[in-house]
Amino acid sequence: MMPLDKIDFRILNILQNNSNLTTKELAAKVNLSTTPVFERVKKLEKEGYIKKYKAILDPEKLDRGLTVFCNIRLKEHTRKIGNQFVKDILSLDEVIECYNISGDYDFLLKVLVKDMKDYQNFVLNHLGELQNIGSAHSTFVMGEIKNSYLVPL
Repeated sequence: MMPLDKIDFRILNILQNNSNLTTKELAAKVNLSTTPVFERVKKLEKEGYIKKYKAILDPEKLDRGLTVFCNIRLKEHTRKIGNQFVKDILSLDEVIECYNISGDYDFLLKVLVKDMKDYQNFVLNHLGELQNIGSAHSTFVMGEIKNSYLVPL
């Protein structure tokens, strides 16, 4: 991996706040010409510092206003069962984030659904159909205080 310098960090910070900037606009913000900025961005992408560019959508405007954090405990802990659970979770569109965690539970899911009835349907007809779930504990978000995609640099 290439070492990052001060300009690389500035580029990353600017892009994570607004990835829609043109190379010319980005170059003006870091006081360089467009060619070296373009080359730096391409290197940052190639090295994996920049994973992808995407639009951040408003779930409420898209009728997905209920956010639920669901803690999952598996019945058994084998590689085969864990891998199957991960495969199953990846197929569920309602699950927008999944973390393998330590503590009382094995996985933490972030689920986006329309409303409580939609979540009930998700639990009964999708999550509940998965093999080897020992227990699930749901926490419903009443209000979002902070939701940042920014990596502190």
